[in-house]
Amino acid sequence: MSLNIPSVKHEVHADEWQLRCDLAACYRLVALYGWSDLVFTHISAKLPHSVAGESHQFLINPYGLMFDEITASSLVKVDMQCNKLDANPFPVNPAGFVIHSAVHEVREDAGCVLHTHTRAGVAVSAQQHGILPISQQSTFVLASLAYHGYEGVAIRDDEKVRLQADLGHANYLMLRNHGLLTVGKTIADAFLSMYTFENTCRIQVDALAGQQGAHALSSVDPRILDGVATSMRVQTGGLGGQFVWPSLLRKLQRESSDYAT
Repeated sequence: MSLNIPSVKHEVHADEWQLRCDLAACYRLVALYGWSDLVFTHISAKLPHSVAGESHQFLINPYGLMFDEITASSLVKVDMQCNKLDANPFPVNPAGFVIHSAVHEVREDAGCVLHTHTRAGVAVSAQQHGILPISQQSTFVLASLAYHGYEGVAIRDDEKVRLQADLGHANYLMLRNHGLLTVGKTIADAFLSMYTFENTCRIQVDALAGQQGAHALSSVDPRILDGVATSMRVQTGGLGGQFVWPSLLRKLQRESSDYAT
């Protein structure tokens, strides 16, 4: 069944339309990689000053749509009080708004915030030791990782201040007993960070499951962590924007090209 959502391409600023297309692509990619949790997780992107001026506005998913249904035109534009700023008929996930507005409120660099409830992510979030330094992927995460304790479903505004304090300047946040969150300057950055975060958790779950008797896991030398930030810039071209994101969009064009409508 088609949702028949009318295009807003000619009703919004060109910068907003490009952001909508990239964010819709991100939702489709999250679905493609199996990270979605039916309709219950969320990704947001902050509107640039060319569109929002000095006010804080962001795009987020229409609550009730599967991630593989989301299009550029279906995304909901909201302000920091969760007022809808367009004629979109869909509601916004209350927990999604609390988490994302909390980050966008205090992190000027947060162009995109991506949150998941994957099996591996929730599993590791329930492990008291959190992320272990046992893989190359984990070294990237550990270079900018924070933790936030579970307070129930995130629908209360008073949790925002604690989430903000726990996140600080980190770009990876493990929500205890809940899931994973990444912050990126761009949508591409947040996606690739989540790809790394998710694989870190999958590797850890597998490694712990395969651990036998006295055979302990091999940990990365702590001294190696010191140069991780530089290594990431050299290897990935400033995370996803230069190399990975264009290839992901080409992949998406082959798999699900209607996202940019």
